[in-house]
Amino acid sequence: MAGIRTQVLREEDFTVDICLLGFDALQQARRIDYDAMLLDRMLPDIDGLSVCTELRRQGQSVPILILSNSGSAFDRVDGLEAGADDYMIRPFEVSELVARIKALHRRVHRSRRALIGPLEFDRLHRVVMLSGSKLSLTEHEYTLLLFLAERCGEIISRSELLAHVWPKMTDSRSNLIEVQISRLRQKLGSHAQIIQTVRSHGYRLRCNPP
Repeated sequence: MAGIRTQVLREEDFTVDICLLGFDALQQARRIDYDAMLLDRMLPDIDGLSVCTELRRQGQSVPILILSNSGSAFDRVDGLEAGADDYMIRPFEVSELVARIKALHRRVHRSRRALIGPLEFDRLHRVVMLSGSKLSLTEHEYTLLLFLAERCGEIISRSELLAHVWPKMTDSRSNLIEVQISRLRQKLGSHAQIIQTVRSHGYRLRCNPP
């Protein structure tokens, strides 16, 4: 059935990535800004609800559709409270699955642009505008700035930023975050202070800069 679903989705012009483990799904979601995610409730390593909860804890806003064999009201509520946007119970028609995904896809496209002070984020094209002019950002700079923006006003520790932008980095003493923040501030020019350093705690993006 999974192979059939994948084939149908590709025939509908969706680009499909497959992860067999919850851990792999978490790693993929850090690297790629997906339009939607299908998440099986039963996974070999981490259960789907835990994956969903962790994605939301990390500030991931990707629309999530949970697929499950269990259709009780308690289980559905459990899934939605974990942060899922939709919940489907097996067995279901593939045509309904496609319709649900398209609905999530339309929803995410309507929310692709976000304004924070002088910054405008276009997630679809992975572009950031500063007062109407496009910022020239590296992939890491974009990922870091977007992560700060998605949790606007929240203090995020350097270790969490490091894990999000460089998930394979094991040296917690690395100064990569400091270097990237410095470069971002240079590119932000007179708006550099929209990124605040909170001593001994981390960084945050100001939601309402002067």
